[in-house]
Amino acid sequence: MSQVTTVRMRTDTKALLDDLKLSPRETYDDVVRRLAESAYDDEPMTKEEIKAMEEGIADIKAGRIRSLRDVMKDLGDDDVISSGTS
Repeated sequence: MSQVTTVRMRTDTKALLDDLKLSPRETYDDVVRRLAESAYDDEPMTKEEIKAMEEGIADIKAGRIRSLRDVMKDLGDDDVISSGTS
């Protein structure tokens, strides 16, 4: 049989866990375990993914970047940026 422990948490934290339940019958242990397991990426990055990240970092360091505002203007959708936060 599994061991059980008591965990103290704030009422608002419990409310967050309630909102994350997949069903009303799901236990808090199930919710916390699901969240904890999803935090780990068990698939190692491929060489291609690592290379793409390194290239992106090099682009940023070299100043080869464009703002979201400029990209949206090019796409003809700069109203989305203007109406949102700047």
